Amino acid sequence: MLTSIVGINWGDEGKGRMVDLLSESQDVVVRYQGGNNAGHTVINDKGKFVLNLLPSAILREDKVNVMGTGMVIDIQHLCGEIQRLREGGITITPENLKISDKAIVCCPYNVAQDCLEEDRLGDKKFGSTRRGIAPVYADKYMKKAIRMGDILHPEYLRSRLETIVEWKNLTITGMYKGEEYSVEGLLKWFETYGTPLKEYICDTGYYLNSALKAGKRVMLEAQLGALRDIDFGIYPFTTSSSTITAYGPVGAGIPNRKVDNAIGVMKAYSTCVGEGPFTAEMFGEEAENLRKAGGEYGAATGRPRRVGGFDVVASRYGCMVQAADEIALTKLDILDTIEKIPVCVAYDVNGVRTEEFPSGEALNIAKPIIEYLDGWCCSTEKCRKYEDLPENARKYIEYIEKAVDCNIKYISVGAERDAIIIK
Repeated sequence: MLTSIVGINWGDEGKGRMVDLLSESQDVVVRYQGGNNAGHTVINDKGKFVLNLLPSAILREDKVNVMGTGMVIDIQHLCGEIQRLREGGITITPENLKISDKAIVCCPYNVAQDCLEEDRLGDKKFGSTRRGIAPVYADKYMKKAIRMGDILHPEYLRSRLETIVEWKNLTITGMYKGEEYSVEGLLKWFETYGTPLKEYICDTGYYLNSALKAGKRVMLEAQLGALRDIDFGIYPFTTSSSTITAYGPVGAGIPNRKVDNAIGVMKAYSTCVGEGPFTAEMFGEEAENLRKAGGEYGAATGRPRRVGGFDVVASRYGCMVQAADEIALTKLDILDTIEKIPVCVAYDVNGVRTEEFPSGEALNIAKPIIEYLDGWCCSTEKCRKYEDLPENARKYIEYIEKAVDCNIKYISVGAERDAIIIK
C-alpha cells in the first residue's frame, strides 16, 4: 500500500502534523523532494520539533524513515538536525533512517550562489529561503552535482569536486565577485559532515520495493504544496522541484510504483510564505490578528506568513493537480473567534469572473471575490467527534468540501496528536 501526504496550496498546510499522526499505521515514511527550505512542525509528548530534512515519522522510533532520491540534502544542516533530535530524546540509527545514495548534496557554494543572486535581484527577488535550493537543482540537471553515494568513494568524490569547483568558481568569483571555493576546503567539509552519515546511505529504491513486495505500508511525504510546484505552481515563484503526488514514486526512488491513496492537506484559511501572487491575501489589523492566532511564521525561516481567507479557486486547483482522494483540513480552531469568515469564492481577471486558477500575468492581476460565512464563535479545541463541532463549523467544512469537490476526512482542531476529528 502506497499513500502520499501532499500540500494543496502554497505549503505550510500542516503536512508534518498529519504525517506524524497517520504514520502510526504505516511502516515506512519517505521524503521525496526538496531540501531544508521548508519545515514541518510536530508536537508530541516529547516536545515540539521542527524538521527541515528528516521525514516527520522520525519521531516514531518503530518506523523506518527514508530520504529519497529526489531530495537535495545539506549534510551540515542534516547533522545538526539529527543532533537536536537526539538531544530531545529521539533515537536515530541506520535501522530507522535510510538516505538514498542517489539524492543530491547541497554544497556550501550552492548556498552562497543562492544568497548572491537574491542580493543581486534586489526588489525583484523571488523570496528565496537562501538555502541553496535553486542552484543545487540547477546543478543536478546540468549533471554537475555531488550525490550522497559519492561520499562513500573518497577518490571519486575528489575527482568530481575538482571538475565542479573550477566551473562553479567561474560563476561565484567572475559574475558575483564572491569568495572562491577550494577543493581541499570542500573535502574537509565532506569529511566533517559526510562521514557521520555514511552508515545511513544505501540504495533506497531496492529497499522500498522489497518493503512493498513484503506487504509493508509506505507513506510518501511531500514538502511545500501544489502551488509551489516547478511546473504547475505560481511560476517563477515556485520551488525548484516537483511537489505533486505523481512525482512521489519517482522522487522516492520507486518509479515503477503507483500511489494508492493521495491525502491532500490544506488549512481552514490561506497562508503563503515568500513572494508571488496570493490573490486571497488580507492586510492590516484583520490579517495581523489571524497571523498571531495561527502562529503563522515559517518553520524554516521564521518569516511572517501572508494570510487570507480560504481560497476556493486555488484549493480546487490544488486538489485536481494533486489527484487528492481525501482531504485533511488543519487549524479549524484558529477560526473559533471570527464572527464572519471570509472566503475567496472566485477571481476577477480584467472584469471577468473566473473560477479556474489562472497562470502568468492573469494570476498576477487577479482580484479576489469574497463572500462571508457565519462563524461559530466558540471553542472547537476539545471536539473529538464530528457531531461535537458547532453547527456553523460543520456547515463551513461541508461548504469547503463541496467547493473543492473532495471529501474531507480529517479535521485538525489543535497542534497535539489527539486534537483530530476523523469524519
